[in-house]
Amino acid sequence: MSNAPGASSPISGASIRGAVDLSSLVRAAQAPAGAAPAAPAGPVGSVPSLVVPATDATFSALLDLSSSVPVIVEFYAPGLEPQLGSLVESFGGRLVLATVDGSTNPQLAQAFQVREVPAVAAVIAGRPAQLFVGMPTADEVRPIFEQVLELAAQEGVSGTLTVSGQAPAPSEPVEEPLPPLHQEAYDAIDAGDYALAIQKYQTAIAQNPRDALAVAGLAQVSLLQRLTGADATALRDAAAAAPRSVAAQLAVADLDVSGGHLEDAFLRLLELFPALDADGKNLVRTRLLEYFEVAGADDPRVVTARRQLTNLLY
Repeated sequence: MSNAPGASSPISGASIRGAVDLSSLVRAAQAPAGAAPAAPAGPVGSVPSLVVPATDATFSALLDLSSSVPVIVEFYAPGLEPQLGSLVESFGGRLVLATVDGSTNPQLAQAFQVREVPAVAAVIAGRPAQLFVGMPTADEVRPIFEQVLELAAQEGVSGTLTVSGQAPAPSEPVEEPLPPLHQEAYDAIDAGDYALAIQKYQTAIAQNPRDALAVAGLAQVSLLQRLTGADATALRDAAAAAPRSVAAQLAVADLDVSGGHLEDAFLRLLELFPALDADGKNLVRTRLLEYFEVAGADDPRVVTARRQLTNLLY
């Protein structure tokens, strides 16, 4: 697949078998490769919308839906709104669009091997196919989606969904309200005011230094603020041109973490660390600790990187 906007590779049955490992996102048994799922043609049911925001926690339901209609997956990031909703809806229920914020859903970004956004993939009968990176015009994307439908028909996935306009009954208990400062931070993030969100989390931490949720929230929103308006290609070129520049390497590490590529970010900074002066080491150590908060202390990649950092420090 070319990384040039508008370019795509021919889609084939082979391309959806083993191209990307989604086993971390769903534990249900999949049909063996080559086996056509039992999905009849014609109407298969109704959904509240053909455009569905998806997260690491909710994507398994869309994998189930992909046995009835192909699911297009569009990865975006703050400042880049999803673009494909109208085009998918124009197919009259033969496609569903899942929109995923790659910066806040690292498991999905890693599973689909997303390194840049926007990026678009498809899932047919639980098996994925990468489509393109960048955002071609609607006239260029439509033939790609037609190919997806042709391949889906070969796999026995040729249903049509109708839009009910009725939201499903809640399946989870109502969440407890957030503490006031946390809610104010969430509201600021929704409004795109990352500086205000940072301020709210810092205030929460000052009031309670053991507020783990505030510490993690501060790390996440700080990452979002640093990536606002970032040009991924320019940042990677700058890092390649200055392999010992702490600022340049930290910027690319931010990109890797936002795309779910934690190992790449950790390796980049841990290899840089020994050659740095005291100030540079402090900057890298601080950033790594932020990444550990973003990923979570129980993530095995964090456990390994934390051990490596400790060995370098002592």
